[in-house]
Amino acid sequence: MDNHLTLLAGTPETRATLHQQLDEIFGEFIKIDSYSVDESLPDLIEKDLIIFSSHLIEQEAAHVIGERCTSITARRTINYQHIDRLFELRDNTTVLCVNDTPEMTIETIDTLEKIGMNHLDYKPYNGRSFSEEIDTAITPGEVPFIPKRIEKVVDIGVRLIDITTLIEILDHFQLKRKLGGIISSRYTSKIIELSKKISEMNQQTQTLNEHLKQVVDGVNDGIMAIDIEGKVTVFNPFMEEYTGLSASHAIGKTLPQLFKQHDLLQFLSQPQEEGRYFTINTYNVMVYRFDWEGSDSVLLIFKNTDETITMERAARKQLTKTGYIAKYHFQDIIGESEALEKTKEIAKKLARSELPVLIQGESGTGKELFASAIHNHSGQQLDPFLAVNCSALPEELLESELFGYEEGSFTGAKRGGKKGIFEQADGGTIFLDEIGDISLKLQARLLRVIQEMEIRKIGGNKNIPIQVRVIAATNKDLLRLIEEGKFREDLYHRLKVLFLQIPSLRKRKADVPRLVHQFLIENGCPDHKISPSLMNTLKDCEWYGNIRELKNTISYLITVGEGTVITERDLPNDGFFQSNLSYEADAQPSMLDRQKFIHVLAIILELNESYVSASRSKISERSQKSDFPLSVQQIRKILKDLEERGYVRVKRGRGGTEITEQGRSFLKC
Repeated sequence: MDNHLTLLAGTPETRATLHQQLDEIFGEFIKIDSYSVDESLPDLIEKDLIIFSSHLIEQEAAHVIGERCTSITARRTINYQHIDRLFELRDNTTVLCVNDTPEMTIETIDTLEKIGMNHLDYKPYNGRSFSEEIDTAITPGEVPFIPKRIEKVVDIGVRLIDITTLIEILDHFQLKRKLGGIISSRYTSKIIELSKKISEMNQQTQTLNEHLKQVVDGVNDGIMAIDIEGKVTVFNPFMEEYTGLSASHAIGKTLPQLFKQHDLLQFLSQPQEEGRYFTINTYNVMVYRFDWEGSDSVLLIFKNTDETITMERAARKQLTKTGYIAKYHFQDIIGESEALEKTKEIAKKLARSELPVLIQGESGTGKELFASAIHNHSGQQLDPFLAVNCSALPEELLESELFGYEEGSFTGAKRGGKKGIFEQADGGTIFLDEIGDISLKLQARLLRVIQEMEIRKIGGNKNIPIQVRVIAATNKDLLRLIEEGKFREDLYHRLKVLFLQIPSLRKRKADVPRLVHQFLIENGCPDHKISPSLMNTLKDCEWYGNIRELKNTISYLITVGEGTVITERDLPNDGFFQSNLSYEADAQPSMLDRQKFIHVLAIILELNESYVSASRSKISERSQKSDFPLSVQQIRKILKDLEERGYVRVKRGRGGTEITEQGRSFLKC
């Protein structure tokens, strides 16, 4: 190929864009090389036709042009491939026009206006100051020159070489007669592509407007929009029904031309923070006013309150069917003791808030009843209430239950995935019972959910926003678990924004007779009587298993008793009742247990001070030489008791066991 052309441009981006343009048009007939001033230029260019991208480049590259070269400084026009982006800007928008030099900036504005892009107010940027009110800039590929304070940037791409320069190139190589028609057709086809693209955009916009109208017309509320001039632009069928006016009559009218109610007109004409109740043509409606983001229009929504109440009742009925409903109210919590009444009074106050609640109480005191009652006494009573016992499920299953999973995320995952309890409880309340039993890994995930109010399913790649009130409950001392490194302090404070302590049955023994009567009814024996002496015995019992233990005892008495009067003779033996030792970790050990505790603690202390890992096998090995030889299994049980009392800290893996300050104090006693 004898015909040869060299393109010289300023930046690598300009060089690449113009080289591609020339290659698409002349590539079959002319060999093209290109260089940019910002990268590097050859030492000397001879015999070629030189195309400068601008007069500035003509000056900067003059020293590498040989005497026998012919040069053309290209005339440039707007890049038709990206010009459609300017149509996204509203008419009369003031925009900052930015190019690499003030001269090029003026030339860009002049070209835009000449090709008919005059719906915008262009302000040239001279590299120094500009009006604070301008937040949008357009540039032909010179983004680095745009001031950082500009919020929106529209890059319309590097300016292309125009048709007149292309014809000059053909003249130089004496190809105009041979190729003029072909080149003109290729250039024109690019313009046709742009026209086709704009036509498709218009068609998409028209389709979108039609879909939007269908959506607005299909919404179960009255919707009306008003433009900046105060004229109605949207008036859907429900607005026609509520007002008795047709859309054809309403559109284009102002509010005073449509409504005569003074209070309604005043509400619709001014910014509002909350909705307001009105009666329009016998319809009871809540009216909401919103500024339409991204435009100067105002959106007005008329919601039929009678229909909303009906829908809420239907939703409540559906929640009942699915089981996602709180079953208990405060009146279902039986008892009139001072301790219980005070607890219920506090709980009712907590129900008014949407903040997290931590419920503390022994096992069997009715923590779930209080959680359920708090939900039913709150503003979310018509929304879902889901409860999960955190100690009843393995860690992996609990994680999938709480957060859900995507299809194929693990072996056995359901087709289509599954919604987690947090997502199902969206808008309502989730009750996490036995929160002290979850692993540190799940604690970390739970903390993020409560902080960010969003979840990510197992195997998922997107966050799902939720709005859920969390009520957690535990029968454990979370502060002690924090000291032992088993519970996160940050999660504790996230859960304990509000706090409720449930009294044990030992602290509300005055409620025992009423509870006994209720359990007789629940067992289908409302006519059975409890002898006075037996009732006194029941009231004197410590009930370390609380209400659950009392309920089980009544079931036992009904089963073994004869006749309708139950007496002390029907009581089970002492082995039936839960003892203090089984509940309280700090109960006094027996003399033998105390000796074993001291013996094992002494071995652990000796190993700790010798920097030897106090493993179960090592402790057992040392004990064989003493008066208390203990097996590894015996050591396991003793360590568990010691850990519950806070005397040792059992580390995972090969970390062994470490005596605590509390354990050291016990040894000194």
